[in-house]
Amino acid sequence: MSAGVTPGGGATEQAHRARERVEKLKQELARAEQQLHAWQAGALGERIVAERLAELEGEGWRVLHDVHWPGRPKANLDHVLVGPGGVVVLDTKNWTGTVELRRGELHQNGHRARRIDTVLDQASAVAALLEPQHRHLAAGWICLIGQPGVAGRSNSGVRVEGAETFIPALRSLPTVLDIVAIDAIALHLRGLLAGDRSPGLWTTRELEESSDAASHSFQRRRGGVRDRVAMAPPSSRQRESRQSSQRRRKKRSGLAGAVIKLSLLVIGIMTLLNILDGVAERSQPAPAPIPITTVLPPDGS
Repeated sequence: MSAGVTPGGGATEQAHRARERVEKLKQELARAEQQLHAWQAGALGERIVAERLAELEGEGWRVLHDVHWPGRPKANLDHVLVGPGGVVVLDTKNWTGTVELRRGELHQNGHRARRIDTVLDQASAVAALLEPQHRHLAAGWICLIGQPGVAGRSNSGVRVEGAETFIPALRSLPTVLDIVAIDAIALHLRGLLAGDRSPGLWTTRELEESSDAASHSFQRRRGGVRDRVAMAPPSSRQRESRQSSQRRRKKRSGLAGAVIKLSLLVIGIMTLLNILDGVAERSQPAPAPIPITTVLPPDGS
């Protein structure tokens, strides 16, 4: 046997590596089981909230479940409500343990919850899809389905409601929308959020980074104008057509006037230059005659 070689050393090393892989797989399995449990709990919470929200449909509320998050193709919104009290983006959380709202901060099992402000981003994304006069009516709420009595508002403005408080809280909101506006907004949001693709949100940063994005936004606005004109009553379309024709005539007449003015200016400049050249020629003195000198020969002849 060669010196320095331990019997079974190779097998021992392989066994050690195999043990490390087993430990990693166990850890990954434990994390996957935790995620599965969280997803199942979340799905159960969303179903419970959806069933309770059905109580409000007879009171003028329109509810969308599990729809796209605008600008986030891989994310979703649990619930979007449109009703007399405005537009509410409701994020359901099925948290376990002890959950408290202390001094405007939400704590779970003694630790401060850090991700509750996400619902504010969700509400802002939905608000961006609304008409300007309706954007301030969008709000972000959290429903803690596993906590029946929690109620309050966080320091950042997130409204927190428990399983037994969120329905009464929605009913207590002051009326800010009538039924016509409710149906119009709900139909608009359903068409954008419940489709096959997530609606995009064009920000100033994206417009600066991509000229294509700016061009797309411009074309989209032009298309919106064309759509509004096409949907307008005949009298409105005729008035818009007359105004457009008047603007084109004014633009053409203005352009023709500018061309005429420029031509006259060029003619005036050329005429002035010719006059100046003539004056310069007349003002120059005539050349003096060259004197002729007669040279006599030396002999005087």
